[in-house]
Amino acid sequence: MQANIPQNIIVGLSGGVDSSVTAALLKEQGHQVRGVFMQNWEDDDNDEYCSIKQDSFDAIAVADILNIDIDIVNFAAQYKDNVFAYFLKEYSAGRTPNPDVLCNAEIKFKCFLDYAVEQGADAIATGHYARKEVRDGVHYLLKGRDANKDQSYFLYRLQPHQLERAIFPLGGLEKPEVRRLAAEAKLPTAAKKDSTGICFIGERPFREFLQQYLPTDNGDMVTPEGKKVGVHVGLTFYTIGQRKGLGIGGAGEPWFVAGKDLGKNRLIVVQGHDHPLLYTNSLTMNDLSWTLPERPSEGRYTCKTRYRMADAPCELRYLDNETAELLFDEPQWAVTPGQSAVLYSGDICLGGGIITATDKPVIIT
Repeated sequence: MQANIPQNIIVGLSGGVDSSVTAALLKEQGHQVRGVFMQNWEDDDNDEYCSIKQDSFDAIAVADILNIDIDIVNFAAQYKDNVFAYFLKEYSAGRTPNPDVLCNAEIKFKCFLDYAVEQGADAIATGHYARKEVRDGVHYLLKGRDANKDQSYFLYRLQPHQLERAIFPLGGLEKPEVRRLAAEAKLPTAAKKDSTGICFIGERPFREFLQQYLPTDNGDMVTPEGKKVGVHVGLTFYTIGQRKGLGIGGAGEPWFVAGKDLGKNRLIVVQGHDHPLLYTNSLTMNDLSWTLPERPSEGRYTCKTRYRMADAPCELRYLDNETAELLFDEPQWAVTPGQSAVLYSGDICLGGGIITATDKPVIIT
């Protein structure tokens, strides 16, 4: 999009400072701006942990100050079918999914995008810290300038046609600058605390939420040698690399989850952050998704296997059309099946896939 050509843009107003400033910047640039507040969860929207009502009030207040129209659109059914059902299925299988990745691909840049196009919009905009460049007609997804806030990891499943209609006005800004702009514009979200965690869980204890939907199934916590050191409440409720909530007493270094034996319902735990079983040299991923029209060729790249980790040099190899392998230059800590491995070439986010296995027996069936 060329900034000097006014366009009809619909902004996803979440009630937070980032989307508020996104709308303000676009209006300042002369675009025709409207807002949409997406209600993606309604199972317990009266719960003490749920902020949907307050967020919607804040989004409406921002729209009022900016003098733009705003619609409240309910995507809860689509979210439940396309994001939450997958979330529960993956946890039931012992894996650890990232619903925010799927929410971007299935809701914000699919349902919301379709809605915006139906309303006559040229593009949609969000408050993500990512950038986009167009080179020879190809839309490239790039990391945000603020390394501490870069959110390209969560956007790696966007397809070329989705990127073409996406705008990320905050991509070149750092968070303190965004808050300063919000304060200057007298937006009520200027000092609002950033949301954390998964959107439908909010600030509540994670295990408490999961237990509403998935059964507990107690079993042994064991060392790799088979020595029992504790009892777990169900393999579903733990993830690779987890330290908190294990309840293993005794002296020595802290304990970490290193694997799951699904057949015997045993949680494998090790002592010490640097235990060899917590490190992996390679991973396999499937459900591949690429941001460019052509998939990247085999060769050297960098990769993130979780948000905010340092880029890890690696080599990409394809096992078939649906599966790829990443071989790391240095062992990586707590690589977790169900999470996403995202590939980069410099600042360009190329896409990636869902981690299915590592060279260590993390999940034993």
